[in-house]
Amino acid sequence: MRLKLDQILYTAAIGTFLWIAPAAAAAAQDAAAPAEVAQVSAYRINSGDTLEIYVWGEERLQRTVNVLPDGTVAFPLVGQLRAQGLLPQELEAQIRRGLQSQYRGEVPQVTVSVAPTGMQFSVMGRVRSPGSFAPGRYVNVLEALSLAGGPNEFADLDNVVVIRKAGDGVRTLRVRMAPLFRSGASAADVQRANLVRIESGDTVIIP
Repeated sequence: MRLKLDQILYTAAIGTFLWIAPAAAAAAQDAAAPAEVAQVSAYRINSGDTLEIYVWGEERLQRTVNVLPDGTVAFPLVGQLRAQGLLPQELEAQIRRGLQSQYRGEVPQVTVSVAPTGMQFSVMGRVRSPGSFAPGRYVNVLEALSLAGGPNEFADLDNVVVIRKAGDGVRTLRVRMAPLFRSGASAADVQRANLVRIESGDTVIIP
């Protein structure tokens, strides 16, 4: 089928183009706004991420560290900690427990900020620029498609597949995006599309 891409939205944060029909753009933005807040607070640390760790009132313990390929980080007075897969607040709690023996009273507040540079995924198939991407933030499958330059004219957007690692196996997630590229797309179309959030290590296949 020949897709009519009616509008090009510049996405400055990632330096690429987002190709979606005008109605779908508005609907997607409205539907995704509450979820985006949840995604930020629910980010799980990945190998390759950069962490800013700050212990309140202890300038000597302020550190910028990278999560190693084995998923761990080293922190003074605490040692090696496993960070991969944790929420920032979970790592904060681990560091505070590790510091407990260094304080007679309550351990100061610990803050962990994440630059998600380890977030990587691949887009393959009938897209204009297939490849691997590291956007530095969570994206949904529609945004992943935009990073790959958008679909080509032969893409079957009703049968998009996201392949995700799950323990020792894999699981597949089906996405139906074709209605979003037609004039008059609605918020209901966005909900039915199942615009799943991409996780690090995912492969998106556009048949």
